[in-house]
Amino acid sequence: MNSDKVKAGVQRAPHRSLLRACGLKDDDFEKPFIGIANSYTDIVPGHIHLRELVEYVKEGIRAAGGIPFEFDTMAICDGIAMNHDGMKYSLASREIVVSTVESMTMGHCFDGLVMIPSCDKVVPGMLMAAARLDVPSIFVTGGPMEPGKYNDKNADLITVFEAVGELSSGKITEEELYELECCACPGAGSCSGLFTANTMACVTETLGMSLPTCATALALSDKKKELAVASGKRIVEMVKEDLKPSDIMTQAAFENAIAMDMALGGSSNTALHIPAIAFELEEKGVHADLDLFDEISDKVAHIALLSPAGEDTMADLHADGGIPAVLKTIESKLDTSVMTCTGKTLEENLKDAKVTGNGVIHTLDNPIHEAGGLTVLKGNLAPNGSIVKSAAVPEDMMQLKGPAKVYNSEEDAVEAIFNHELNEGDILVIRCEGPKGGPGMREMLNPTSAIMGMGIKNVGLITDGRFSGGTRGPCIGHVSPEAMSGGPIAALKDGDIIEIDITNGNLNVELSDEEIKERIANADLPEKKVKGWLNIYRRSVSSADEGAILR
Repeated sequence: MNSDKVKAGVQRAPHRSLLRACGLKDDDFEKPFIGIANSYTDIVPGHIHLRELVEYVKEGIRAAGGIPFEFDTMAICDGIAMNHDGMKYSLASREIVVSTVESMTMGHCFDGLVMIPSCDKVVPGMLMAAARLDVPSIFVTGGPMEPGKYNDKNADLITVFEAVGELSSGKITEEELYELECCACPGAGSCSGLFTANTMACVTETLGMSLPTCATALALSDKKKELAVASGKRIVEMVKEDLKPSDIMTQAAFENAIAMDMALGGSSNTALHIPAIAFELEEKGVHADLDLFDEISDKVAHIALLSPAGEDTMADLHADGGIPAVLKTIESKLDTSVMTCTGKTLEENLKDAKVTGNGVIHTLDNPIHEAGGLTVLKGNLAPNGSIVKSAAVPEDMMQLKGPAKVYNSEEDAVEAIFNHELNEGDILVIRCEGPKGGPGMREMLNPTSAIMGMGIKNVGLITDGRFSGGTRGPCIGHVSPEAMSGGPIAALKDGDIIEIDITNGNLNVELSDEEIKERIANADLPEKKVKGWLNIYRRSVSSADEGAILR
């Protein structure tokens, strides 16, 4: 066992002495050491229940003959970090999560790992760590929150963000906003729609790194507790089988995960996270770039209309059979020979899977959209690519053309929106918010929600930053290269005519190549001064089209 490095032989007597201080007895040194990466914190709703959930994981590990060792990672709530400097740390925190799991595992020589993530950056961060370490690993994602209820309709965090815009335009009162604020997020779990956290949980399950139905089982359900116990038992078996992440997260598994993402119309942030996870397996021949997203989008239809694109929640998806039912529906588009953490192939796992028939999951013969729910756009504004959650774009807004209104920060753009400076038909441009420019590539949920809530019609938004998984409308993110790396978005001026064509995957400005080149050379962009971790991050982070990884 890997843990023999710290527990076997005469020379490890000092190490065993320290382990005995932690409560280990003689026979425990013959058992596999299982590290549990727990992202519990009591300021993030998606994580407040993980202190209890981890005890069920430990129960399973002990029952199977392993020794559990829990350690913590960080977790940032994107909702709380939104629309201030704190959001600069959100994407960057993914790399800290990776490094924490790597450091704890290498320092203590765990034989296996159970990962317990929930929210946006923690799930991909732990997947990256699993890929990097290649130690037998299984995931117990924290699970979705129950949807809130307001006026007999589902409500969630995005409902509240958009309501702020509604208040600004006089559509609701402060009292109504307060009522909504108090009921939209009723308790523990990741936000109830198909936003980034839940999308990445679905990716995890499809990759084969969590047990079937884990992604959609609600945070406080008995089913989640059962899955936690089962996962604890299963990791000990995986150690004995030497079933590693590289055996599971193959090229075919990544293509399956992207196919699922397209079928559900998941968060645009997967275009950052999936390539970043794949990068950790590059030596195994795995890749997942924007071209692959584009290729699979053309092959896999969008078959479920989940919030923010529709009103159905993760609870509704779970009731309709969860991810196994989704994968069964698109089985013809998948490689089902891939191995999963169950020790069985995906084909074997899906043998009894079925759609229960509550109407959430459509058939391939009757899809929501013929193409996948994410679309890659390229053109003279995004030569290396950009991404939009096309599943959440109305049909009449798939093609837009209008004058640019250009801002060099999220704050300036938000101020302009609430000052009613944005007009119908404008294309809002928010730049200098990319991985390097922000730094940290902030989410633009506040401006997108304000536009939706205020009811400003036919407005597009493009940015070298990114969007919340809860964003809806023609919002084009991850424009690459970013402004601070000399990308064409740096050339834009107020009044430039921008054309967004989601149908055909194009993003262009009516400027010649020569004019763009000259403007970039003379661009006077603000350099946002940062220190500490963000300064280190800025110097090392790659472009969004490469997954914003550290090089």
